[in-house]
Amino acid sequence: MKGLNKPIDQMISMPAVNPHAAGIDLGSKSHFVCVAQDNVKEFGVFTTDLHLIAHHLQNYQVQTVAIESTGFYWRPLYLMLLDYGFEVILVNARHLKNVKGHKTDVVDSKWLQLLHSIGLLSNSFQPDAFTYELRMLTRHRKSLIEDASRFISKMNKILVLMNIQLHVVLRDITGQSGLKVIEAILQGERDAKKLMELVSLKVKAKRLDIEKALTGDFRKEYLFELNHCYQLYKDYWQKIEETDVQIEALLKISVADKPINDNYKSPKNKQYQKNDPNFNVGRYANQMSGGIELLDINGVGSATVLTLISETGLDLSKFKTAKHFACWLGFAPNRKITGGKVISSHTRKKTNPLAKVIRDAANAAGNSKSRLGDFFRHLAFRKGRIVAIGATARKIAVIIYKMLMEGKPFCYEYAQEETQHLKNNKLKNIIKTLKKYNISKSELELAMI
Repeated sequence: MKGLNKPIDQMISMPAVNPHAAGIDLGSKSHFVCVAQDNVKEFGVFTTDLHLIAHHLQNYQVQTVAIESTGFYWRPLYLMLLDYGFEVILVNARHLKNVKGHKTDVVDSKWLQLLHSIGLLSNSFQPDAFTYELRMLTRHRKSLIEDASRFISKMNKILVLMNIQLHVVLRDITGQSGLKVIEAILQGERDAKKLMELVSLKVKAKRLDIEKALTGDFRKEYLFELNHCYQLYKDYWQKIEETDVQIEALLKISVADKPINDNYKSPKNKQYQKNDPNFNVGRYANQMSGGIELLDINGVGSATVLTLISETGLDLSKFKTAKHFACWLGFAPNRKITGGKVISSHTRKKTNPLAKVIRDAANAAGNSKSRLGDFFRHLAFRKGRIVAIGATARKIAVIIYKMLMEGKPFCYEYAQEETQHLKNNKLKNIIKTLKKYNISKSELELAMI
């Protein structure tokens, strides 16, 4: 054929969208910097090495840099390159496919540089400075709560070993009554009747059952371990309260120039949860969003709102539509099609903290007497609770997006608008089936009787 004899140097090559691009493969001990396919250099990870990387890029007149989001190792170099004025593209690892052959750090850096130079890489979402600082504090707070919960389990185990069945008569052994009982035991009280008097009269369990539950075998080795676990639990909660002070101080700075609603009141149907911050998150969110009350959404609590503020902020304009926001959270089907056949449509597994709290909100909404709750229970009956959580979480994500972007109060119909295309697709399938089996109008009317 005519084109087969064309010289290699005259072959059409893919144009360089970013001619002054570099790719950096990050690691825990060294970084590999590629400024051209024949120019790869290894650098260390110390601060002086990061400055050397920036100077190296400047020497080769690099303007834009692509780095892979490997764990948390990318953050120091990312900030350093931004300070030097480079355009930095943070690439999701799942968007990269390695070249054929032996995988090395040098090959990875070349592949990054090549893909970035021809414009095949997209930038991952990155929060602004305020949101990032709040994110660090909020995630640290969550980590402290998780660590504190380990000592709750250990205290419950020790109490059971002493045959103090506190968990049988109390829903939470670290509630007000439970902590009073534990403190009294550690101070030397052994009389079950006196311990029973420390339990609130609001507890539903019978007083005789409470007295029986507080009669046990107090061994010194158990008491020693219980004392340590209790002290560590209290220490963790002291750190959590200190973190709350820092978070609230940061929120106060963010709303300093915004009008205050002196008549603001939290929704009546929202009860304070044990792990909620000790300040009014709803008030700050209402002030930051210009009067939008996110707590009106069924299942959404203070933890959900605080995580939303710290993960994405309340300005969701960086997501083009509600579908993009739901997809970023991992609530959209990840369809895999080959040969015109859908082989998989499961949602992607996401470790996004915001996605997790929205799923928790969806689970809570499933227990509420609301349209969201009705939708949840109807779907849970048909397809199971896991599917219902995912579908309801997507609805809540769409509602949050619509409320913040349109500046309107909570309305369930926001989520319905996004599912209109599903209704249209179902209708098309029904019409196709009617035509396939040549079903007449009279036969259809007869079947509906």
